Amino acid sequence: MNDRHIEDRHIGVVGAGQMGAGIAQVCALSGFRVTLIDVSPQALARSVAAISAGLEKLRVKGRIGAEEQAAAAARVRTATEHHPLGTTDFVIEAATEDLQLKEALLTRLSAVAPAHSVIATNTSSISISQLAAAVGDPTRFVGLHFFNPVPLMDLVEVVRGLRTSDETVARACAFARALDKTPIPVRNAPGFVVNRLLCPMINEAIQALHEGLATAEDIDRGMKLGCNHPIGPLALADLIGLDTLLAVLEVMSAGFGDPKYRPSPLLREMVSAGLLGRKTGRGFYAYGAA
Repeated sequence: MNDRHIEDRHIGVVGAGQMGAGIAQVCALSGFRVTLIDVSPQALARSVAAISAGLEKLRVKGRIGAEEQAAAAARVRTATEHHPLGTTDFVIEAATEDLQLKEALLTRLSAVAPAHSVIATNTSSISISQLAAAVGDPTRFVGLHFFNPVPLMDLVEVVRGLRTSDETVARACAFARALDKTPIPVRNAPGFVVNRLLCPMINEAIQALHEGLATAEDIDRGMKLGCNHPIGPLALADLIGLDTLLAVLEVMSAGFGDPKYRPSPLLREMVSAGLLGRKTGRGFYAYGAA
């Protein structure tokens, strides 16, 4: 917290899904006051429960003490309205990967957040420059792409839009470091860096399964043993969420106009069938009841 850019103490996280809950947890553990916002009280309740469970796991593993656990939990507040964002220093939008939804949400956030605050989006693929058009002052807007599961993954991509200021990028990088994350500055492009490399690989694994080249288990086993990957691409797809994976591939396919990013027909079919991976209880593998 010694970085000169870190003056941001009240963080708003908008969107109480898996990513929003993870972001809220790491912010609270790092000493920030957090307001977690969602239109759904049920989603907020699930996120608070997930944060509580995540903190308990850390305590059981000896990574934090009981006092630190209690203090972090106490730093998280929830709301269904946006007015608490009026005192924030940093606002992170973590809604579903839907362009129209994000644009409408960012317009509202930029109207209520203080002029000094940074507004960030956790999008995994949508153009930062395009989303910035929905923000009143695009110089204070930046991509802050966390990876799932947020408490365990060290990387944050800090994505500069066409009009993002140097000061905003510096504050975003300092903020990521304050969360004990490693930021990498990235220029705006479909998929940024990691998803541009990762998602086509996962998509090719899905296509190999679609063609009957090998079983899901053997495809994953091959990549784990042959390439030293800690998790196979199909199991990783289930963890990411097949709907999220499809959305990222569609953005890259449209953005680059290159057929190598075209989603596998099997991926489209599974998403249409509601088989989205771990969050629905079934994807390429079964995980029990959703």
